[in-house]
This record gives sequence, structure tokens and C-alpha cells, in this order.
Amino acid sequence: MANFTLKQLRYFEALARLGHFGRAADLCAISQPALSMQIKELEEQLGTNLFERGARQVRLTNFGEAFAIRVRDILRSVDELGDLARASHNQPVGRLRIGIIPTVAPYLLPSIIGNLSRIYDGLDIHVRETLTSKLVEELEEGRLDTAIVALPISEASLTEVPLFAENFVLVRPSEDEGKPVPNREALREMRLLLLEEGHCFRDQALSFCNIQSALPRELMDGSSLSTLVQMVSAGIGVTLIPEMAVAVETRSASVSTVRFQSPQPSRTIGMIWRRTSPLTKQLLQISEVVREAADAMREQHDSIWRAQDLELNGRLHLPAARRPGFGAVDDPASRR
Repeated sequence: MANFTLKQLRYFEALARLGHFGRAADLCAISQPALSMQIKELEEQLGTNLFERGARQVRLTNFGEAFAIRVRDILRSVDELGDLARASHNQPVGRLRIGIIPTVAPYLLPSIIGNLSRIYDGLDIHVRETLTSKLVEELEEGRLDTAIVALPISEASLTEVPLFAENFVLVRPSEDEGKPVPNREALREMRLLLLEEGHCFRDQALSFCNIQSALPRELMDGSSLSTLVQMVSAGIGVTLIPEMAVAVETRSASVSTVRFQSPQPSRTIGMIWRRTSPLTKQLLQISEVVREAADAMREQHDSIWRAQDLELNGRLHLPAARRPGFGAVDDPASRR
């Protein structure tokens, strides 16, 4: 009878997922020889090979693939036992594994972590920043407790809680400041700079412009919003960025920003977690903290927009107009 340990199963799962002894050892915080020894011992206990070992990577055998499915189920169940213990408290305690998409993380995450640490003393926060598809996968596999993403996700196994809506703004060279705002038809004829394939923000921008990503067009890709804005500053094209990114991404770039005429492109940001999670009550509390952080950011951005409006309208001798930014998702003016 095999007598393997839970630690061995976690080592196996890491190696099965990463396909590389070095990276798996780093993830598990052990040496590569120690990991190799643990995997070999596990294989000896099972009486069969779990991996095909190559010069650069390792692959699961047929048995290893079937074994990995069961191991992930076991580890998820074990983690849920810990969740049950945490759920016995009235507020979040212990470990919180939270995922977040790259077009939100740099702008909202510092406030979220600061507020959570202040409100819930001793909360051990682990952050994972990656694309939506990876966050959903890791959430379903039990490697995350919750994630902050653009909604909807439309996964039956996940709960979605809308937090706030925000508009997208057009970023163009500074010499274009004060010029008429292009409509979506005109935008389709411009050189549009977008995030790489896989980013949901790219898909949202293409949808607003009514551009099919499969069609050959004058599109250029960037790896981050910072890269896109700097490309605009260099005169390469124009781009769209979310409202929350404006203050950070444009402060050192020679660009101008302007909102679109109605209908304005927008997105809804929310939190997701497994419907079966015992931490639902605690995650709802955390969602309120995230919403409050977004509200505070919105107030800051509103004041920045008003100041920019007054400056620009003073030069152009136009009446000031309020620029809507991002707000509550139940505000009809900010819905998608």
C-alpha cells in the first residue's frame, strides 16, 4: 500500500504544472535535488513512473496525467478544510490568496492591500497578478481564494460580485490636445496600439471599435499599458486605457487624454470566487473594502479631470464640463 505524504503530493502537483524541476523547486522553496528525491520516492511507492524526463523539461506519463487529476482534487479538498476553519471566524483571518488582472493591479492594489492590512490585523495576503484565463483556472483549482477581474466571466462554478464601472479614455499625442474627439468609425482608421493577445482589455477595446482581431489591420501590440502610452508619446499611434490608469501612466509621457462621446467604452470590475467556497461571507466583506478603495480613487481622479478641464477650457475659452470617470455599477450613466 502506498504511503505517500501530503507534502509529496504538493511537490508532484507543482512539477506537473510547471514541467521543470528548477522552477518547481523554487515554487516549493526546496532544493532541486530534494525535489527530485521526493518525486522518485513517490514513483517507487506507486510502482510506476509519473514523468518522462527530458533534457530541458519533464512530461507526465499517461498514468501521471490521470494521477494529477486526482491529486488536484485531493489538494483542493484539503485546502477547503482550512477554509472551513477560517470561515468559523466572523471576519477574514489567516491567509488570503487574491488574484488580479494587470490592467487593475498597479493602480488599485496598493490601496486594497493597505486597507485590508489596516482593517484585518494579521491577515496574510498573497497576490497573484496574471491574465483572466489563468486566474479563473487557478481559482477553480483551489490555488486562489478570489480574484479581481473584468466582468462578466460567465462560469457556472464561480460567483461574480460587481464592484464598480469605469470608462476608457483615448490617449493621443500632446499636439492633438483640443482637437475633435474621433468617433469609433474614425478610430478604426487610425493606428491603434493594443495590449497583446490574451488581455481582456484588448478584447474590450476591439469591441468598442468594432474591429475583429482576426482581420489584418494597422494594429500594434504592447506588453503593458505603460508601453502603449510611451509608444503614443513617440508618435506611433493612439491607444485606449482605463480611467484608473491615467494619472500613473501619463505623468511622464508627452500625451493628451480625452473621453469619448456617448456611447463611451467602459468595463465593469468585480470579484469572483468559487460558489462552493466556505469563505463567501468573508469574501463579501473584502469586496466592500475593494469597493471603498475604488471610490476613493474615483474622487481623486474626478478632481484631476476637473482641474484639467478648467485649464484646457481656459485656453480654448470653452465652458467647463464634468468628465465622468468610473463609479458604482448601478449608476445608469456608467453601465456598459
